[in-house]
Amino acid sequence: MAMWKPIAIVAAALALGACATIPQPLAGDYPATTPDAAHAGGAEGTRVRWGGEIILTQPEQQQTCFYVLSHALDSQARPKEGGASAGRFVACKDGFYEPEEFARGREITVTGTVHGTVTRKVGEYDYTYPRVVADTVYLWAKRPRYIYARDPFYDPFWGPWGPWGPWYGPYWAPPRVIVVPQNPPPPPKKN
Repeated sequence: MAMWKPIAIVAAALALGACATIPQPLAGDYPATTPDAAHAGGAEGTRVRWGGEIILTQPEQQQTCFYVLSHALDSQARPKEGGASAGRFVACKDGFYEPEEFARGREITVTGTVHGTVTRKVGEYDYTYPRVVADTVYLWAKRPRYIYARDPFYDPFWGPWGPWGPWYGPYWAPPRVIVVPQNPPPPPKKN
């Protein structure tokens, strides 16, 4: 029995090492407050870690504000792809952040403190955004696109024997996955 104890410790260490980790700037414990809950009130002064998809990046005189469509975060504190939104929020951080880099649709995670609200139009509706005074604004790398391609000679929808019968090679093949990395847009032209 004593022999299994070191093996169990090594296995546990390897399992923990294989777990997804949160990037250092986003690490820490944060309450489970959502932008929807903060929108309803009572979250003033709460430390939060929220993320989502950028709607608008707006540089101002001394700071840049990011209007974000919030999504739940995964085990790495990255916004989960797809799914329902947890509301909207605005995060403001001192300094200039390039709107072309922090473009609409990019994913960010922010940490900071809820401090007041900002009201802006969403269509014809006056929407009240919870405002986060951000300590950290973490821009995630673009996710690769996946394209599923089928080989017409091994397409399972042609039947169990392929297009010509049972004498032509494999009859069932899973679709090939082609990963297409998303390149950043070209830099703006200088006049």
